[in-house]
Order: sequence, then structure tokens, then C-alpha cells
Amino acid sequence: MALVHDVPLADLFLHVYVWIDDALLDGTLVIPPRPGPVPTCSDAELLTIALVRHLLARPSESGFLAEVRRDWSSSFPSLPHQSEVNRRLRWLWGAFEQLRQHLLETLPFDGWQQIDTSAVPVKHTSRVRGPDSWVGPGNMGARFGWDAAHHEWFYGFRLAIRTDLESRLVRSWGIVPAAVDERAVADDLVVGAILDGLLLDAGFRSKPWAEQYRKHGIQVVFTPTRTERQHLSAAARRPVAVLRNRIETTFGEITEQLGLVRHQARSFAGLLTRSGATLLAHTLLRLNLVQFT
Repeated sequence: MALVHDVPLADLFLHVYVWIDDALLDGTLVIPPRPGPVPTCSDAELLTIALVRHLLARPSESGFLAEVRRDWSSSFPSLPHQSEVNRRLRWLWGAFEQLRQHLLETLPFDGWQQIDTSAVPVKHTSRVRGPDSWVGPGNMGARFGWDAAHHEWFYGFRLAIRTDLESRLVRSWGIVPAAVDERAVADDLVVGAILDGLLLDAGFRSKPWAEQYRKHGIQVVFTPTRTERQHLSAAARRPVAVLRNRIETTFGEITEQLGLVRHQARSFAGLLTRSGATLLAHTLLRLNLVQFT
């Protein structure tokens, strides 16, 4: 099922719900069974509410749930308390990525890819007072890192993505430490991918590292440094900038327009859930599968 174009907001819930429910029925989306009684508010309903919130870039989960209770009670008559919604969505976070990957499976793969990371703060630097509860898998904790895009220090993690150069679709992603070797991140994100080349910024620059990829038939191209750009002709500088800015545009859509940088999560599990929902929303919008008025 394809989501229709230009649907009124009143119909957005319906289209998203039907898409998710159909995916559950046909086996595209698989959710492991849980012990205990079947909840009156279904997984499809909760996933619908979460995805619509991220499509609308609503920053407050509690505020959006209150809006759903007030304006959409006929569609979601058994919406549980926010604490239960949070708990169940954290358990369901992988469903967003299953749905996203299903969308990507049918699309042509761009052999040229871009990889980069972007800061995802979890706490203002002035409020950091030592160890806290921001700990993810493998004991990966929130740390200080340098946000080159905004020329400032931040406390949190990074969102790492690998995208098609042409379509800018996110093919692979992960939450990684704030201070990390970006080349190691790239190595993880390309596992299993068949590539022709990578376009990377200067932060990845390493001739020995790039040579390892070239030995496997993958061309690695680094965008020129500021000094190198001064020696490029004016005709060459613009195409280079346009290609490099593609991934910056993608990060802007994910972090600013869809609001991931304002995620309001209180735990790593919450951040992971919000990231998965945001990236699914971004993929739907990039594919022009859903618009609303």
C-alpha cells in the first residue's frame, strides 16, 4: 500500500494506521509475542501515533498524546497512560526500522554513498555534573564532543548515517559516541553494502584507510580542504560544494526540520526509539509517499 498524496491531517492517522496494520498482517512487520494479556490499545495504534508525531515534528510526546486524547479519542479510544506508551514504544523501536528497510528494498541502490555524523545532545553542557544514566549498549555513555557544524562543544551522542549520493535516502544509521573515530563508524556502516565509491569530508581523510577500500574496488573521494578549494577553479568549486552539501541537507532535515535535535528523550532507549521513528518519517517524506494539508 502506498500512502496517498496531499491527504488532510484528519486522514493522516488513518493512512498510516492502515499501512502499519497491513504490514503486520502480511508479515512485512514482525513483532515478537509478549507474555500477558493482549493490550486494548494495539501495537499498530501506538506505532501510528508515534510515527504521525514525528511526521508532524511535534517535539513533546506528552503534549501530542494529550492532543490525541482530546481530538482523536474516537480513533484511539483505549490510549494508555503516557508511562505505558513510553515503555511499549521503547520495546517496539525496531518496528520503525523494519518498515523503513521494507520501503528501501524496492528502490534502486546508488553505488556512490556519503557517510557523516551529526551531534545529538542529551543535556546542556552547563548541566553536566559527573556520571549519569545516559548509558547505551556496550556501556557506551554520553560524553563531550565537538560539534563542527555549530562550532561548539556538546554532551551526548552522534547520529551516523550512510546515504545515497543522488537520492539522499538513508541506507544505514547508528547512534555512536560523541568523540569517535569517524573512519571506524564508516567501516561499520558499509558492512554488507556493495559500493562503487564513497564521498567523504575531510574528517575521514586518511590515505592508508582509503587505500584499503580501493583494494576492494571502492573509490574513496574526500572533499577538498579550505586550502585545496582555493586552488580549484570557480567552475569546479560549485559542483564539489553541491555534492558535499547533500548530506548536510539530509542532516538538516532529520535534526532540525523533523526535530531530532530536540528529541526530549530521557534515556538511551528513548533516544533510540525517537531516532528510528524520525528516520522512518524522513524516508516517507523523501519518497514523497505522504504529504498532508
